[in-house]
Amino acid sequence: MKLAEALIIKADLSQKFQSLKARLVSNILVQEGNQPSEDPEQLQSEAVVILGKIERLKAKIEIIKAIIQPDGRSLNDLLAQRDTLTLHVKLLKDALGTIHRTMGSYYAIEIKWLPTISVTKLEKQIDELLTQLRELNLHIQELNLKLEID
Repeated sequence: MKLAEALIIKADLSQKFQSLKARLVSNILVQEGNQPSEDPEQLQSEAVVILGKIERLKAKIEIIKAIIQPDGRSLNDLLAQRDTLTLHVKLLKDALGTIHRTMGSYYAIEIKWLPTISVTKLEKQIDELLTQLRELNLHIQELNLKLEID
């Protein structure tokens, strides 16, 4: 099975677990004289089975993600880089958003606000980081479709 397929299966199992959890919670208490619509013991048992499958699949996925690829980096390294790039983009976009909001607002006492950083430079940095992020995401997807899980 390819890593991409394993990730999809893991996501499906996680959704099934969340559904079982919600059903268990809604059947755990009933009014006196009523019966639960589903057996809470059965729901709990099913949830535990799903958790076991998630655990085994996640362990296999993590082993694959730790293997060093021909470029000298593991998938974990690439995912960490993607997380960092995403945070960097958010930082710069938030800063840019502050500049745009402040420059367009007026107060009772008119105060002129000036950016302390070049807006053009900030926009160019964001564009460069987004390009890096797209290329990195493509590389990660390529590995997800290529790497095999036992």
